[in-house]
Amino acid sequence: MKRLAAVVALLGLATATACSSGSTNKSSSGGGGGLFTTIDVNRPGLDASAPANPYNPKGNSFSGFNAMRIAWVKNHLTDPNQALPGIAASWEIAPDNSAITLKLQPNAKWSDGKPVTAEDVKMSIGIAYTQGSTAFSVTPGAAGAAAEVTVVDNQTLKITQDMASPSPKFARGVLDTAVLPAHVWSSVLPADFWDKLKTARGDGAEAEKARTEITAIGQKVIAFAPPKDVSAGPFVLERVNPGEALLVKNKNFYNAAKVAPAQVKFLNYTGNEQIWNYLTAGKLDQSGFVAAPTDVMNRIKQGPGNEVIKGYSPVAVSMAFNQSKKPYDNVHVRRGLAYLIDRDQVTKVASPEGGTPAVTTSGIHQKAAQAWIPDTLPKLDPYKPDAAKAEAEFKSAGLTKKDGKWTLADGKPWKVSMHAPAGFSDWLSAQENIKSQLIKAGIDAEIQTSPDYPVYLEELAAGKYDVGFWLMALGPAPYDIFQRLYGASNGWTNVAGKIEHSPAGKNGNWMGGPEQIEVDGAKIDPGELTGKLNSANEEAAKPIMAQLAKAANQDLPVIQLWDYVNNQFVNNSRFTGWPHDDEILRLGTGVLASGVWIQLGMVKSKQ
Repeated sequence: MKRLAAVVALLGLATATACSSGSTNKSSSGGGGGLFTTIDVNRPGLDASAPANPYNPKGNSFSGFNAMRIAWVKNHLTDPNQALPGIAASWEIAPDNSAITLKLQPNAKWSDGKPVTAEDVKMSIGIAYTQGSTAFSVTPGAAGAAAEVTVVDNQTLKITQDMASPSPKFARGVLDTAVLPAHVWSSVLPADFWDKLKTARGDGAEAEKARTEITAIGQKVIAFAPPKDVSAGPFVLERVNPGEALLVKNKNFYNAAKVAPAQVKFLNYTGNEQIWNYLTAGKLDQSGFVAAPTDVMNRIKQGPGNEVIKGYSPVAVSMAFNQSKKPYDNVHVRRGLAYLIDRDQVTKVASPEGGTPAVTTSGIHQKAAQAWIPDTLPKLDPYKPDAAKAEAEFKSAGLTKKDGKWTLADGKPWKVSMHAPAGFSDWLSAQENIKSQLIKAGIDAEIQTSPDYPVYLEELAAGKYDVGFWLMALGPAPYDIFQRLYGASNGWTNVAGKIEHSPAGKNGNWMGGPEQIEVDGAKIDPGELTGKLNSANEEAAKPIMAQLAKAANQDLPVIQLWDYVNNQFVNNSRFTGWPHDDEILRLGTGVLASGVWIQLGMVKSKQ
């Protein structure tokens, strides 16, 4: 699948001058071992006119390379707060999760030589508030929001959590924050920003006005264009054109002595095929996940120096139903399809190297499920292919089979209409296979495509599709995992700390599932339970997750098809030392892992 960033705001660029295609392996910044070539898997296409701004969705700031965060979250299976050092060298989380105290890298400097200070980080947190960051939300009652940001000294900050609505992933939200230079960016925040923020956290007309003003500041943040790239990362952007972006080593980086490359080149691409060609030709030293069929993977593996490192990816793909449309409002139809579709076959066709067939629909990636619900997982219905069970379920739904074709309860023809974005090769291949399986079983089916992923998500949210593909199981935090099934897309939203439910077709509820589901003989509200995960610790979360897994398994708002595998592509001809540790391979959302590996000194020049 293309790794398109639908709502990514983590990039940026400085002044854009022509970038020659013949970049040398020497840098005026000095040091390092030659040129490191890669791609940004988070988005295709380079925009040479974009600003030096990690919040601009078209920017050319590369997270881990010239864009730094407080720390680099690991996506640990059960602990969302584990991270590797970034601008913070270390941190201490209060036992009750009420606060996190940051200690900055003692030698951290910006690329222009100025030191990185606690005031830089505080200003960066202020900017994060304007973007509605997880830990820095101005929404009253938002779970896991910070209450106070205090500069203790030039190298130390303390951020406290609003314990009226605590979240176990509060520290993660703090650590996963972009850090920007105050001497470049301070003008984007008005002088009275922190007073305005305090007002915004309250109630009434003045608070609402302050929140509106902060939202407006957020738009100015996105549009802000610094005159040049001032980086605290291992590299700084030198030049860019539509074909490539060139970064050079930041001699002022706190760990510059251990940064192997002298230069980094990001190549432009518009689709999976270009990445495949780059990899096959040995042009890339590293690339993150890209979907590829078996024959292409074999060609990539045969390339001189190429290696594929496999790890766990906290995400799965599912076939999702709009239950406001018949016959998908009937659970027996959804169960019948689950018994009919051979997930092993779908995965073998669509993602043989990048996924493993889902053992069942649980809402959780199999590997994470083994950690969270080890006793419940074996008890769930695996929905192994069984034509007889599928037929029984369809008949229970009132469907009839005439002349080898299934028809709806009212006698009308039944056609399963599936949607996917153009260019998502694995999703489209999966739907083609499902289509053939359904037609063989007497169910007419078709596939329709959207021009791109943002349009697809917009139309999906608007309820325009009967059946679509939906990313789910987004770990590591329990709430993040299950809100994909029992969050806003299925009617439940968190408003001022309270879970509210909207009917199908309202407020983004395109799944249209029931507000209550019977599990183990008792009615549960899956959205309320999911909301509780936002404040539950690990032990409290486990029984809730078991209930939700049972709900997902028997109610089937989606059919979980395959769990992704984190394929990292590397080349050992020029650099070595690639990590094989699962957690290091799957760093947080939007992070370009190889930049973190490089800045921590893991990657070595082969010289």
